Amino acid sequence: MTAHVRPKAFDNFKARDFRMLIDGAWTQGAGSAIERVAPGHGVVVSRYPAGTKADAERAIAAARKAFDNGPWPNMTGAERSNILLKAADLIAARADELAFLDTIESGKPISQAKAELGGAVDIWRYAAALARDLHGESYNTLGDGTLGVVLREAIGVVSIITPWNFPFLIVSQKLPFALAAGCTTVVKPSELTSGSTLVLGEILIEAGVPAGVVNIVTGTGPEVGAPMTTHPDVDMVSFTGSTGVGRLTMANAAQTLKKVSLELGGKNPQIVFPDADLDAFIDAAVFGAYFNAGECCNAGSRLILHTSIADDVTARIAELAKKVKVGDPLDPTTQVGAIITPQHLDKIGAYVEGASKAGASVTLGGGALDLGLGQFMAPTILSGVQPDMAVAREEVFGPVLSVLTFDTTEDAIRIANAIDYGLSAGVWSRDFDTCLTIGRKVRAGTVWMNTFMDGASELPFGGYRQSGLGRELGRHAVEDYTETKTLNMHIGARTDWWMPR
Repeated sequence: MTAHVRPKAFDNFKARDFRMLIDGAWTQGAGSAIERVAPGHGVVVSRYPAGTKADAERAIAAARKAFDNGPWPNMTGAERSNILLKAADLIAARADELAFLDTIESGKPISQAKAELGGAVDIWRYAAALARDLHGESYNTLGDGTLGVVLREAIGVVSIITPWNFPFLIVSQKLPFALAAGCTTVVKPSELTSGSTLVLGEILIEAGVPAGVVNIVTGTGPEVGAPMTTHPDVDMVSFTGSTGVGRLTMANAAQTLKKVSLELGGKNPQIVFPDADLDAFIDAAVFGAYFNAGECCNAGSRLILHTSIADDVTARIAELAKKVKVGDPLDPTTQVGAIITPQHLDKIGAYVEGASKAGASVTLGGGALDLGLGQFMAPTILSGVQPDMAVAREEVFGPVLSVLTFDTTEDAIRIANAIDYGLSAGVWSRDFDTCLTIGRKVRAGTVWMNTFMDGASELPFGGYRQSGLGRELGRHAVEDYTETKTLNMHIGARTDWWMPR
């Protein structure tokens, strides 16, 4: 058991007490409190209300009232855009505070958290632009007697449920687009990392978002998340998390046939050919595997290397991975922070042990690290992994890299597609024909070519198969939170069309 040493950064630190936001008011709710212990420091850093079903229902009622009777859906796109732009500016002004909260609650490195805040600000500004661009269609080609107009209307009340691994970034991939469309919302952040989302509530009030438009309820999935997915007054559910919970969310929403958007797990391959720029790839392989301690749905956790280069490339990746700094998340030079909970650390370790027993070799790492702080995992490489092993098929969600090999392009595509997931993939070759062949044949929502885990607000993100339903980001992101309505208008005198007169 790790002996926790209180870091100097916490000498004058006092755990922050938060409240939920319901109908424009901050409330403790009907439940008890949840204490969050920093995974990288072993210190209580936050306390949130443990919301109940009654709290969730009050938040849903507030969002319903705000949609049916409030000003938000009836504002012009420009008015909503201006408020979202103000929110983006306020997020930028409080970026250090928000990054600190995400760091101490999730265990991610502070330098990474600050970069994520920069990305989130850009997303809010992009969503603000889309608020003014949302439009329908008209059809004047239907004959002299008909004019067709297709409207886009806000879908209504949206339940937004976000995970612990990217607390502020992922809520920013959902909420501003729902708001841009004119929806009202109930947001449930993970009970492990609720702090930055609750601060976002303060920011949105200051920016001018009316009461009831954004409600934030903290607590567990069974208590708070379940009613958010089943309540008849909720029109849509947007969920990011594990595939298992995604299935449950979809089943719950089916009771009232809600629209569902799901961004779920991934087991993402990087396919590497002998002619690739191996120096660039090796750097990307280490980044893709160990970014956010591997607690990332689009981590490059499966390397599929051509047999002729596999041994040399694996050895070079191991040498570079040894230089990755694992340590205090508040140290700006740290590259890999803490694992979210002790239970999750045990789960990662069990995958490594299972792979070893199944015949894989532990080339690097393989176990927990005792740094005298919280819970940490050594960057790990497993070689000799076979496609049927659990570690090659299931999402480990930790800093564990599995190395597989292939002989032909057809073999690489078959191995890449032989799993239930299809979130993202990478291909490395100087031959662009090869890259395009892989890009068109691998079933994944994003295929990176000679790069990995790049992104932009303009590019859609989401997966095939059990990696989810729908897409986030991109120019159609606001449309996901709308319904289409057809107005079919008759022009001029009406001719008899059923019974002659």
